[in-house]
Amino acid sequence: MRQRKKHETEHATGHATDGATTHGATHGAVHGQGGAEVPGVRTGRRTLLTGLVAAAAGAPLLSALSAGTARASSADELYTSNTELYRHFAASADPADGEGKDFARRFKRHEVRDFDKAGQSAYALTTVLAIHGGGIEVGTSELCLGIAGYDPEPYPEPERAGAVYPGLAEGEPLYDFWMFEGMRSGTAKDADGNLLTNKQLHVTAVHCDDHVAVSMTAGSLNTLSVHGLRWEQAHPRYKDHPEQLPDKKGVVVGGLDDVFRAILTKHLRNAGFQIFPGSGAVNGDEERNICNRTMTGKGAQLELTRELRDSFFSATADSPGERGKSCKSNAQYRKFVQACRAAIVEREAPQRAQAGLGG
Repeated sequence: MRQRKKHETEHATGHATDGATTHGATHGAVHGQGGAEVPGVRTGRRTLLTGLVAAAAGAPLLSALSAGTARASSADELYTSNTELYRHFAASADPADGEGKDFARRFKRHEVRDFDKAGQSAYALTTVLAIHGGGIEVGTSELCLGIAGYDPEPYPEPERAGAVYPGLAEGEPLYDFWMFEGMRSGTAKDADGNLLTNKQLHVTAVHCDDHVAVSMTAGSLNTLSVHGLRWEQAHPRYKDHPEQLPDKKGVVVGGLDDVFRAILTKHLRNAGFQIFPGSGAVNGDEERNICNRTMTGKGAQLELTRELRDSFFSATADSPGERGKSCKSNAQYRKFVQACRAAIVEREAPQRAQAGLGG
């Protein structure tokens, strides 16, 4: 039996060997199963911004955040921002380099219209992120898609791209999502014969400045950002005594949204998943972390150990297609996705009630 390759970026260490297949960006109105429109956020701008953003009084403005010092999770990060990464590939002598070969960006931003002079407009409540998807932090793309309500299997047919999650019930919500994915294979090399890894494409969360990602989070009340890490980072107490932690499958629940963190913790624990304490470097508590650059200045972040992510796929799934296909029949994956989706619904409930929205 072939065993899945274990090398990937886990923040500071490892080399990625997995590729990824991109569907491309998709757009459209918010619809659920059968074409039924998912209840949107329809309320006055002034009401929403006053009632909901004011609830986060004291949250820093984006202009204020730019003056802070960003804390990177990897001292040897090759690119200090997404902008620097994109500019590097734009200047490459080989036009094939970059997006579509080295990396992919996939997102779904549900269409919003505002032709109403009364000031009515739709607002996205929650955006799901996987800023280190594909071969960078393996498994996070599939989780992001599932949590957002989309099929994690990367279909080659354009007409099947963006399909909803199999079995999604009529009227269940679909969420906006954004992903940056490493696509390099384990044997990719540059013109000088140097190994090209997905680790080199890792841009830490506080440095993420992709314009689409930033605009989506800045226009949302909540974010759920999905990451991967090593178990030693998730439970540092046992770093020197790994035998004392026999089950290394766990998740660190972070971010500055205390309410969302508590809800996520409750639902994930009830679903049977271990909550690990993490540490300052992986707890998502930096104000400039992309998960916290929302309308309210706070969001949520999940950091899953490799052992937990591996449990969501078959033992031989070593490509994006195989992972996306195998996880759909995996009970643990489905439980994790459903726990996160239930947590989002609970987090949004008081926000919808305050804005006078239907469930």
